[in-house]
Amino acid sequence: MDFELNELQIAIRDAARKYAQDKLAPGARERDREERFPKAEVAEMASLGLMGVNIPEAYGGAEAGTVAYSLAMTEIAAGDASAAVTMAVTNMCGELIVRAGNEDQRQRYVTRLTSGEYTAGAFALSEPQAGSDPGAMATFAEKKGDRWVLNGAKQWITSGAYAGVMVVWARTAKAPGAKGISCFLVEGGTKGLLVGKAEDKMGLRASNTVPLTFEDCEIPEENLLGVEGDGFKWAMVALDGGRIGIASQAIGIGRAAMDASIRYAHEREAFGKPIADFQAIRFKLSDMATELDAARLLALRAAWLKENGRPFTREASMAKLYASEAANRAVAEAVQIHGGYGYVDEFPVERHLRDARVTTIYEGTSEIQRVVIARELLRG
Repeated sequence: MDFELNELQIAIRDAARKYAQDKLAPGARERDREERFPKAEVAEMASLGLMGVNIPEAYGGAEAGTVAYSLAMTEIAAGDASAAVTMAVTNMCGELIVRAGNEDQRQRYVTRLTSGEYTAGAFALSEPQAGSDPGAMATFAEKKGDRWVLNGAKQWITSGAYAGVMVVWARTAKAPGAKGISCFLVEGGTKGLLVGKAEDKMGLRASNTVPLTFEDCEIPEENLLGVEGDGFKWAMVALDGGRIGIASQAIGIGRAAMDASIRYAHEREAFGKPIADFQAIRFKLSDMATELDAARLLALRAAWLKENGRPFTREASMAKLYASEAANRAVAEAVQIHGGYGYVDEFPVERHLRDARVTTIYEGTSEIQRVVIARELLRG
């Protein structure tokens, strides 16, 4: 098996790393404390090609592949996880429109996402009573002449207040479960689209997360994405790919916490010598490095499979499950290594701990990942 990266993958990774270290990391603490969306930083990321890493050049993307996307996501998350989740959702929306949309939709929306003309994209699937079970969604779209009229509510929508376009799921037929769900493109600012108050979150506080309400929200009939009734299929396709992104994000957060712990272990002294000399600290660092490296390989395997057009549902869930839980173990140990200083915001590890927590929840909880993995195994 060849683990060597090609020149394009290295270039994307290195560009993301330099931007994350030079521009994102220095201001991450301040943006977190102020709950300030990184609008200027996201625009700069778009200029570097990071808002369309796996999107064809014809639509403004870097066309660098899923492996390059995973590498870039890890680097951005190590600098600022809030900026990383904005990047992740925007890339996911752009990829979905490329795959499910027609040429007009690609030209109208994908090019604006990759260029930064649209600050971000949003993925509106979850509802107040339908998170892990999208088949329970109640938002409904009714066809009236040459318009679709949407009514309902969505919850936990990343970048919802800043999105230029949202991919929105709604029922178009009164059918049970996942049947009768369709997918739509709704532009930010559309009449009848109401953006709620931003959530006061534990972590990712510089990322915007809002509820959305649709009250007789009219959109043109050509804003149906794909074929009517195929919405659930496209949601699952998008989530499979999205899980590679969240796995990579978790790895980046965990790595940032480990790097901070290594620096601190060299600087902090106890009993007359650096704490890096104590076996207890060395074992914690060893376990962190081993688990994060294993997570990285799982994420890259899933990314390689996707990039080469091979089935990757199980592998993406494995990567997301393992990486998110490994990252949470890593950040907890990082706080422990820092002792009391790990509990205050003077040091970055308390932010890493808060940011890592949600990676076991969104894009499918760890429990849902186990359901997916088991289902794929039992299918043979």
